[in-house]
Amino acid sequence: MISSKEILIKARDGSYAVAAFNIHNLETLKSVAQAAADLNAPLILQTTPGTVRHAGLKYLAAMANAASQENGIPIALHLDHAEDVGLIKECIDGGYTSVMYDGSKLPFERNIAVTRETVEYAHARGVQVEAELGRLGGREENIDVSDYESSLTDPEAAVQFAEETGIDSLAVAIGTAHGLYKGTPKLDYERLKQIKSRVEIPLVLHGASDVPDEMIIKAVDCGINKINIATDIKIAFVNALRQYLAEHPDENDPRKYFSTAMDAVKQVAEHKIGIAGCKNKA
Repeated sequence: MISSKEILIKARDGSYAVAAFNIHNLETLKSVAQAAADLNAPLILQTTPGTVRHAGLKYLAAMANAASQENGIPIALHLDHAEDVGLIKECIDGGYTSVMYDGSKLPFERNIAVTRETVEYAHARGVQVEAELGRLGGREENIDVSDYESSLTDPEAAVQFAEETGIDSLAVAIGTAHGLYKGTPKLDYERLKQIKSRVEIPLVLHGASDVPDEMIIKAVDCGINKINIATDIKIAFVNALRQYLAEHPDENDPRKYFSTAMDAVKQVAEHKIGIAGCKNKA
């Protein structure tokens, strides 16, 4: 495996994005890896802290290493949305090549301090660091800030944050959210362009599941270099599994019922790789 820094710098310079998939088990990992290999695309495998607890750090690192050796494409293993620096260090020492410290809930200066600590530990071991920056809700300078506006990344703060932390990539809040949307999301492309013009490091879009293709494509055109996909993978997997078991109620062989679910995940991954623009970029 390689650091995702190399993958994302190439994406930044080539004006495309890399699809990063949150995997949960062997089946989802193999599905997205096969999709990326078939399309000759770089791949970022992501696990949340919850997935690390569920599957085990050593199992996840071993499976990602096997995927890297077997498929002949650049693959990075990334820890997503970690708030525990201790866990981050364990994952770095256990074979992860990329980590995210998420201090977006902290006061700005505290976010900088802990992120910088994470960067120092990771960089000394050849691991890249992603961080997230958003704006807190409430009242600023006697002006009421809406819930939507308050959640977005401030371009000037992004500059200071990137410079003082030394991070390798920045997750920006421009209107996406995790999970499924109740309506069509509203993305602030002008804000994204402003951040892109001020910050040199690759930019990351979280919550890219359930966002219309044309909106993802435009976000990539405006400067996004990594799109995070989690919910779409889970839904494809479980829906295919439910359908198969409903049609084959007596089946008890996981090699059969997982096969259909894996095909569904692979189709989603291939589609996301296509709209990210990283096909044939391995």
